[in-house]
Amino acid sequence: MSDNKPKKSNQFTIMKDDPNDGHGGYGVGSISLENISPVIIDPKEDRAFIDIGAMHGRSEVERRVKFLPNKDEVPNGKLYWIVWVTVEKTEKGPFYYGVTACEIIVDRPIKRAYKSMPEHVNRMDKSMKGHVIVDHMDEKSKQLLGDFLREFDASMWELSSDELKQALPE
Repeated sequence: MSDNKPKKSNQFTIMKDDPNDGHGGYGVGSISLENISPVIIDPKEDRAFIDIGAMHGRSEVERRVKFLPNKDEVPNGKLYWIVWVTVEKTEKGPFYYGVTACEIIVDRPIKRAYKSMPEHVNRMDKSMKGHVIVDHMDEKSKQLLGDFLREFDASMWELSSDELKQALPE
């Protein structure tokens, strides 16, 4: 059998111009999600990938499962992390601005999963505000995330904060 690895066609969304273009009409004060991307970390399979479907709870790992509010109801589930990565631009170029992680536990055989929606919404907001919240992740998952961000775009990594680089050491 041939080992058909999918190409890296994913890319981080980078903030475009101001969607309001300076006018004070409809939409002023709304939040733009153009500069945030969800990265899925699968520590069991040693894989990290961007899945924009997670923006609406429809990522590869979230499809075809019923979400339960209690983690104890998914005792044999597989751990994944959805990491909200916000990209900002400076005159030097784009960089990883906010990086926050949320767990999701999926049990495919029983088609059940655990995910805290309030946590995901709050962490997405924190990412857009430039926070780095990854200390609750296991070391292997942090390593996968750090490697993915460094390999995806080394210049974006170099322009990122020391806080992020210390949180995801090489």
